[in-house]
Amino acid sequence: MAVLIKTTADGRKLEVIGSALYLDGVKEADDIDPVVYHPNRERIIEAAPDATHMAGRVPLTWQEALAANAALKEARAAFESSPQGLAERMRRAQNKGMLARD
Repeated sequence: MAVLIKTTADGRKLEVIGSALYLDGVKEADDIDPVVYHPNRERIIEAAPDATHMAGRVPLTWQEALAANAALKEARAAFESSPQGLAERMRRAQNKGMLARD
C-alpha cells in the first residue's frame, strides 16, 4: 500500500511504500532526517524555508514529516508482525549467534 506524502513542484510523487520513501517509484530514502542535523542545512533552508526534514533529496515540512514518519512506523509494525517479519528476526538472531561463536 502506498501513502502519498507530497507531490513535488515538478509533479513527482513522494510516497511511502513498504518501509521506504519512493520518489516517482524509485527508492529515495529509508528514513527521514531533521534538517538541523543535515550537513547542507543552510542551503536547504535557503531553497526551502519551510523544510524541517529531508527524505533523501526531498525537503519536507513538519506536517509532511509527521505523515511520512507515521506511514513508515505503520508499515514497519505490519512487517514485524507478519510471517516474513518473524522469519527475518529469526534469521538475524541466528546470524548474531553465529557471529558470537567466532
